[in-house]
Amino acid sequence: MDDSKKSIRPAGRPADRRRATGREAEEAAARHLAACGYRIIDRNWRCRAGEIDLIASDSGALVFVEVRSRRNPSRFGTAVEAVTPRKQAQVRNVAQYYLAMKKIDGRPIRFDVIAVTFDGNGEISELRHLEGAF
Repeated sequence: MDDSKKSIRPAGRPADRRRATGREAEEAAARHLAACGYRIIDRNWRCRAGEIDLIASDSGALVFVEVRSRRNPSRFGTAVEAVTPRKQAQVRNVAQYYLAMKKIDGRPIRFDVIAVTFDGNGEISELRHLEGAF
């Protein structure tokens, strides 16, 4: 197939919209954490095991934050429901890599979830912060 006939996904398609929604949710989560006195240490930290959306410090604890977003209504359930046991295990695994690579030992850690729901106009209708979610 020549290059002129390759399928290119136009802007505004579902995958593009989903990425933009995810970025907006992560930004809202970071603002929320900062307003609550957390210090953001890392964003979108990646290793071969996966990615952690936000890593923050809260009163001496290292907090690994999974950010999930949904549009309301969603046929895929709520943002909180999207943090499945499989996703929790992946976040824990990536956190272990982070701790090992940064040589962090003996510091309290916590896993939080921030669930962001957008209304039909793309505005945030709900932001839920679940401390120690898993």
